[in-house]
Amino acid sequence: MRITGLGHAGMFIETAGGSILCDPVIGPTFFGSWFPFPDNRGLDWERFGNADFLYVSHRHRDHFDPALMHRFVPKDIKVLLPDYPTDDLERDLRGLGYENIIYTQAGVPLSFGDLTVMVTPLRAPSDGPIGDSSLSVDDGTASILNQNDSHPLDLEKLLSFSQPDAYFTQVSGAIWWPMVYDLPQDAKQNFAQLKRGAQNKRAMYYIEKVDAEHVFPMAGPPMFLREELFKYNGFGQDGDAIFTDQRQFLAHMKDLRPEQKGYEFVPGTVVELTGGEISVTQTLYTEAEIDHIFDEKWEYLAEQQGSRQDEVRAEEASRAPVLPPAEMLAELKAWWEPLLRRGRIFRNGVGGPVRMTIGELDLCIDFPKAKVREYAGEETAYWFTIPADLVSTNIRDHEIDWSNSIFLSMQFTAGRIGKFNEFIYTFFKCLSRDRIEYVENWYAEQSDVSEDIDLNDWTVQRRCPHLRADLSKTGKIENGVLTCSLHDWKWDLASGRCLTTQGHPIRASRSADDGITEAASVPAAV
Repeated sequence: MRITGLGHAGMFIETAGGSILCDPVIGPTFFGSWFPFPDNRGLDWERFGNADFLYVSHRHRDHFDPALMHRFVPKDIKVLLPDYPTDDLERDLRGLGYENIIYTQAGVPLSFGDLTVMVTPLRAPSDGPIGDSSLSVDDGTASILNQNDSHPLDLEKLLSFSQPDAYFTQVSGAIWWPMVYDLPQDAKQNFAQLKRGAQNKRAMYYIEKVDAEHVFPMAGPPMFLREELFKYNGFGQDGDAIFTDQRQFLAHMKDLRPEQKGYEFVPGTVVELTGGEISVTQTLYTEAEIDHIFDEKWEYLAEQQGSRQDEVRAEEASRAPVLPPAEMLAELKAWWEPLLRRGRIFRNGVGGPVRMTIGELDLCIDFPKAKVREYAGEETAYWFTIPADLVSTNIRDHEIDWSNSIFLSMQFTAGRIGKFNEFIYTFFKCLSRDRIEYVENWYAEQSDVSEDIDLNDWTVQRRCPHLRADLSKTGKIENGVLTCSLHDWKWDLASGRCLTTQGHPIRASRSADDGITEAASVPAAV
């Protein structure tokens, strides 16, 4: 088996039973904000596009590049479609002319001669754009797991496919927090450091559990080449960004897991696996060029920025004309109010108004009343400032996922009083009737009826209230606070209250020495 790195989460897998093109992206994506790091334009995209199978893990535009696919990927290619609860990805692919769809089943292997594959989707509201997935591949000569951005909960089932010889996984952030928030600079630096630490912890959790001999960090970080975002590359020029590169993570991994072998996986890296043996070579960059990319990163980024502004300007020219404030308000009101009326759990979860300043329009999403109206000066716990041309473009394109467009572009600012509120951002991922109804039902089904487990001196529900991880494997208790290692969410066990966000309480009680259980006070679920 031969695996070629295509940049970001992209790879080209050549097997005894055919070739698979995975997540090909050149970009720029997210309103011209994200470019693959390092530059991957020099690859032979004609060759890689001529694969037997296409696998797009999810709809995030750093994994799904319609312009690249239109140019290089033939329309008759066989498409491995993840088994998602809504058909947004399928409709996107069919809209591009891809009709040769293979419908995979969640966690069920499919064989094509010598090639066996398995696509394992995730379906929670906070998984990517309501959905993410991993790809397992085995051709009898080798087995790999391409986990990319996904954070699977049932690793035992995933790994029952086969023990991977090589493991490809995200280790860097693919998110915008905390750079866009209205916070003091020292708070941004502190939050960024905590976020990088949490990302490292989560990546190491999976690396330890998968226990593959060979590990390849991928799926980020991006390059930010727009002038106003350039400072947020890597750890940030001011230490307030969250993006760990491959070389930095491999140094961290070497300290913690010296028995496992880690490799830089960048555009042009070729991994050959046969009968347990591995070779890793590079076909696009020289060793000196790769050292320059990582060891003199800011110089390399400045070179990229200077040479790629035409792409930034071309993206800006493609945006829609700015709508007048009254017309924009009318459009959003007609679009969002019917969705808000269907989203009772959303409305209760947000629990108050959210302010959005969009160019000259100052509007309020009144979640409790399911109304979109002009802002009336009331106090809000959340507020956003977004350029009007981005919103006008999303209205023109009827973009149903603003996380997959505006928020990941980082071309906005936000503020809040109190904790992060997951329901607000999930609403902005669900701007269609199908998505609202699916996520409403998903939240409604989350009232926990699972068995309890004993953890240290506490009895807690087995399943994490966030994404249903098995806390007997992911939970850790210190000073009465439970942390789930998958996403670093925390609960105060004495009260059952979630310390990370609003809602999501946990069932917990302390086990007394005499065996009598003292029940904790658990607030009602939202």
